[in-house]
Amino acid sequence: MKKTTVIGAFLLLGISLHAQDYKKWTIRECVDYALENNISIKQSELDSNLAEIDKNQAVMNFLPNLTANTSYNINTGSNINPATNQFENQTFKSVSGGVSSGVNLFSGLQNWKNLQRSKLNIIANQYQLDKMKDDISIFVANAFVQILFNKEQLKVLQAQNKITKENLNRTQELVNAGSLPQGDLLEIKATDATQNQQIIAAENDLFISKVGLAQLLQIEDYQSFDVAEEDYGILSDEILHKDASVIIAKAKEELNDIKIAELNYEIAQKDLELTRTNYYPTISAFMGYNTRWSSTNTNFITGEDIPFIEQLYTFDGTSLGIQLNVPIFNRLTTRNNVKRSQVNVERSKYLLEQANLDLESTVYQAYNDAKSAKLAFEAAKQTVEARQLAYEYAEERYTVGLSNAFDFNQSSIQYENAQSDLVRSKYEYIFKLKVLEFYFGIPIDQIN
Repeated sequence: MKKTTVIGAFLLLGISLHAQDYKKWTIRECVDYALENNISIKQSELDSNLAEIDKNQAVMNFLPNLTANTSYNINTGSNINPATNQFENQTFKSVSGGVSSGVNLFSGLQNWKNLQRSKLNIIANQYQLDKMKDDISIFVANAFVQILFNKEQLKVLQAQNKITKENLNRTQELVNAGSLPQGDLLEIKATDATQNQQIIAAENDLFISKVGLAQLLQIEDYQSFDVAEEDYGILSDEILHKDASVIIAKAKEELNDIKIAELNYEIAQKDLELTRTNYYPTISAFMGYNTRWSSTNTNFITGEDIPFIEQLYTFDGTSLGIQLNVPIFNRLTTRNNVKRSQVNVERSKYLLEQANLDLESTVYQAYNDAKSAKLAFEAAKQTVEARQLAYEYAEERYTVGLSNAFDFNQSSIQYENAQSDLVRSKYEYIFKLKVLEFYFGIPIDQIN
């Protein structure tokens, strides 16, 4: 009984592993996995963490600082006694220590502006992270659709080759019976060999496309990696009924390219404000407490050494004050830095304008590409229907001996090419339609 249980466990484990080996990845799973494991995204997340740290530091800059210091010295020769401030020409030991604190009262609102900048930088980094996720999603969707195309292309070639092999067997029988010449048989054999080469090439293309997506997902098991085959025959072209200007307006709200450019412009303006704060004087307040001890301090009345703790209380002191620093001349450093910041503001403004123009151009291109892909797909369907009728007619003529194998093979090749063009145009239409929908705010991984 125990042996049977162990064998059953191993069988279940083998079935489980076998199921894992042949897992079919959906496009949603591929996109989610890529967003979770992509190195570039992880690095961008680290940038967001750094921006958050910078913001926390900007908040802490409003608080006063606090420092403590202490020192222990052995003095020989002529030195100032830190407790009495008198020169003593002998060896003595001394200890000094203190605590000090300072606070910035005014520096042209530098801390406040720096805090505002750090908040803008956090948002900019989040937009940059979102943009990177969008780009990765598009890459994954494109690779996924490429695999689907290669799979269907392989099926078309295999189906055509199956028909060719059937014709080959039928022709062999007719040649053996003396109804057809040997040349017809050789013609079909040549077609069969060519199709076999195409199938091998298609299988290689399919494997390479799977490797490409697996590498994008950072999955090392290339051999068992595969995607789910779903029916994408019915496509919704609702997006194509919208005006291009409507899609552009929506894209400016949804996409992060414009948001990033806008925030970079705001950050450049904030950098200019920060640079100008160096024109202003700074006011700071400080407070300190210090004390000291010396091994040679004695009581003048008793002549005994003053105890350590008593010296700390006797020779301590406090300081309290306000400091004003007025910039007068620093070799025009501040002025030149302000000019550099002004140039950066203008550059960011132009980049924002260019980002708007680029987005409009990109959306217009995607809109026209999707419309053209739809027309090409519809034309390809009509071509396949016509080529199928022509192929069936040529097959009938060949069967009854009214045409030769060469003419029949030409019709077969044209039908095969039309089917391949249909597959290519179909998935090209799917991807271009999804890119256009993505600009409208529809997730790239929703393929209907």
